Amino acid sequence: MRFPSLLFATSIILAWMPPAASAQSSNSFPLWPDGAPGALGKADKDIPTLTAYLPDASSASGAAVVICPGGGYGGLAPHEAEPYARYLNESGIAGFVLKYRLGSHGYKHPAMLQDAARALRIVRARAKEWNLDPKRIGIMGSSAGGHLAATLLTHFDDGKPDDPDPVERVSSRPDLGILCYAVITMGQFTHQGSKNNLLGTNASPEMVKLLSNELQVTKSTPPCFIWHTWEDTVVPVENALQFAESLRRAGLPFDLHIYQKGPHGIGLGAKDNDPSHRHPWTSDCTYWLKAQRFTK
Repeated sequence: MRFPSLLFATSIILAWMPPAASAQSSNSFPLWPDGAPGALGKADKDIPTLTAYLPDASSASGAAVVICPGGGYGGLAPHEAEPYARYLNESGIAGFVLKYRLGSHGYKHPAMLQDAARALRIVRARAKEWNLDPKRIGIMGSSAGGHLAATLLTHFDDGKPDDPDPVERVSSRPDLGILCYAVITMGQFTHQGSKNNLLGTNASPEMVKLLSNELQVTKSTPPCFIWHTWEDTVVPVENALQFAESLRRAGLPFDLHIYQKGPHGIGLGAKDNDPSHRHPWTSDCTYWLKAQRFTK
């Protein structure tokens, strides 16, 4: 959940952000044509969607990333949505922005995880339609959106082979994860607003453990790029450190970057879409994505 001053600053940044000329967005579409499981109504807030931002065909790498904006599970920060997709497009990667259901609209776990898993399945199931490689589909998230991404990274499944819906037959396992100043734990170092919106104010110890993703890493957890700032006063840096430690103990590859400077919620770190003005995490992540063979 953002402080008012940060929200005000974000609105100014977004007002100055020009669209990237090289990328085109498709129309948004619902994750479930007949309504999401457990939907509380039929209003816009009850309909999770994906919006595709595809790179130019000449530069497309065939890889894709599902993007989960932050907002404390109470909102969706726009500067952590389309701008991230445009950034990925520059490396030939398709970006799919997820509008997931929120605690502020009456939803609790597992609705958000259902949305993220469905989004990953859709991109994989329809990979041929978008000229994508179904074995190169990742997930990315910031703040509470980072928690959602980390939850799918540690709670995916292989799909249901006999399901009548072909989308549900495919795996929801991301091939990699990008975690930006992410909420990871529901324990000591959590962001309380995100926890309350996700689990309510009286979550059981078992549910707190289940959604503390540093405790849910297994040998099957995908490789991750993790970054945070020491100055973050909203989501403690321990979230990134603990998740990286868990990956290390499991013998899993990761790239961890702790930058000294930068407040919570900085996104790309620039007031425009000029790559020369961005935070260094963007170039570090591009380098890592190349190593994962997600770029051309």
